Amino acid sequence: MGDPGTKDLLTLEELEASGSIRTGRKHILSILVENRPGVLTRVSGLFARRGFNIDTLSVGPTDDDQVSRITITLDGANHPIDQVTKQLHKLINVLKIRDLEPSETVARELALFKVAADGNARAEVMQICEIFRGKVVDVTKRSIIIEITGTTDKVEAFERMVRPFGLIEMMRTGEIAIARGRGET
Repeated sequence: MGDPGTKDLLTLEELEASGSIRTGRKHILSILVENRPGVLTRVSGLFARRGFNIDTLSVGPTDDDQVSRITITLDGANHPIDQVTKQLHKLINVLKIRDLEPSETVARELALFKVAADGNARAEVMQICEIFRGKVVDVTKRSIIIEITGTTDKVEAFERMVRPFGLIEMMRTGEIAIARGRGET
């Protein structure tokens, strides 16, 4: 037997095969929880303790006022996600967890953009807004606030288009998602 260490460099493919790094697969977790204080802290803490970086996190009520839905999007390897979902099931207030397949899911995000716009720039910004099916929600002498709803890619594309005009401020909600078809998310 030789040295336990290796002097040979590993390729990216070999690292991915070992499952020790992120796969690049986007995970959208839909978690139904009891609507009680502290549940969100326990759920998000579980991810933090395992070193996951949550990309977006959205929480809201469902049709039942006793139940809330937490939608978490993150990037990670399949094995650790499985471990985390098993541990989530053990939490008392967690009712149901689904790892939604992005290709079988309708996901949307809401964003507000405050853009510097006066004179000719205002007309250009409003044209871009129209192209992206955005909605102007506030106008002042020097700025305009636009609401955009759509996929993450659409929101990011809109940001790239209006940034040269002077992006003053931007706020994004994070994704919410629902499975396609008749099945319940």
